[in-house]
Amino acid sequence: MKNKKQQQQSTKQLLGIEGITEYSLKTAFSEAVFFSIKPSNISVMSEASLSAKIYSLMSVLKGLTEIEILCVNSRESFEGNKNHLKNLAQKEDNPAVRKLLEQDMQHLEHIQAMTATAREFLLIVRIRGLKDKEIFSYLNRIEKTLNENGFSVRRYDGEDIKTLLAVYYEQNVTTEKFEDADGERWVLNG
Repeated sequence: MKNKKQQQQSTKQLLGIEGITEYSLKTAFSEAVFFSIKPSNISVMSEASLSAKIYSLMSVLKGLTEIEILCVNSRESFEGNKNHLKNLAQKEDNPAVRKLLEQDMQHLEHIQAMTATAREFLLIVRIRGLKDKEIFSYLNRIEKTLNENGFSVRRYDGEDIKTLLAVYYEQNVTTEKFEDADGERWVLNG
């Protein structure tokens, strides 16, 4: 019975998502706001600059105890496709087809190497117990603190959150605009 009930749930319900707003992801337990931090190229920093950057991050994190840190891929992962092609190549008897499959694997490895540094560093702020009119001043204060400490930061909007979920759960970054419900574009466009 439980399995049939789960099959009838939407993806949002299965993941525990109540909704995606213009600035947050709402669940039954909290509301999460995401800030993207542009990473610094530490390979070109002096030791003193690197120490100062670490100290700044430590200061921010000490002052904002409700922050969580998340590092995610901002690009697709090709591991599943590469493993599938490898399995096909091992089973393939025709040398020409096997060579084509190996070339496809090399192409995917090349793409993956080109985007290997495509990581995104996110700070997550959970909003609990704040009134609607207090939320934006609270978020602006966090953003200002991060900027004042030398971090390039951008608050995620609803589309950014949908992209984050698509990359994390589906490994999909090819969609330009995500629908709020399956088939929404067909209803709206007739």
